[in-house]
Amino acid sequence: MTSDLKRELMARKERMLTDHLAGRGIRDGAVLKAMREVPRESFLPPEMKFLAYEDGPLLIQEGQTISQPYIVAYMIEALELGGAERVLEIGTGSGYAAAVLSLCAAEVFTVERLSYLACSAEERLRELGYRNVTVHLGDGTLGWPEHAPYDGIVVTAGAPEVPDTLLEQLAPGGRLVIPVGRSQHLQELVRVRRLDGGELRYEELCGVRFVPLIGAKGWGD
Repeated sequence: MTSDLKRELMARKERMLTDHLAGRGIRDGAVLKAMREVPRESFLPPEMKFLAYEDGPLLIQEGQTISQPYIVAYMIEALELGGAERVLEIGTGSGYAAAVLSLCAAEVFTVERLSYLACSAEERLRELGYRNVTVHLGDGTLGWPEHAPYDGIVVTAGAPEVPDTLLEQLAPGGRLVIPVGRSQHLQELVRVRRLDGGELRYEELCGVRFVPLIGAKGWGD
């Protein structure tokens, strides 16, 4: 990457942070710091690096997308992390959101159903030094029970309903953030809290558009 491109990307990143994140209501200092530190261009195909800090989703391999920066920040902020949590991410994709999460939580476990994406994300995260992220190839709708319970769970694909398997893996006091909707392409972002007594409390946050969540507890194959 040329020095001119590096400078331009840094300028675009600062505009993203100011205009698209802080300017649209992201207030969590740890999230903003993580979004500044993680090089989004490193999670994109080479020909798309110049678009890294545009505020929109971008296509990656296997017909999947990397979410727009604002949505990544919004969903992580909605987890209300303090830095000591164990977090489960469903839908690793390129690994970008897992990298951001790794700077906001103590441990990140991320599940990807597509082997190419899981392998490439694992390699990329390792090369970039995100040592507290563990990648698993599997059906994300089933979660990752071996490491449960989780203080936070975030799902980066739209589900027809909140999978009971994920609710079962949510710790007391934990938060689950997931897009839910009867359409495969239009959803409502929902936050579910497990209160200390075990009761679940649901909140609708905003309308979103994600790729469908595929799996046994999602849209099926």
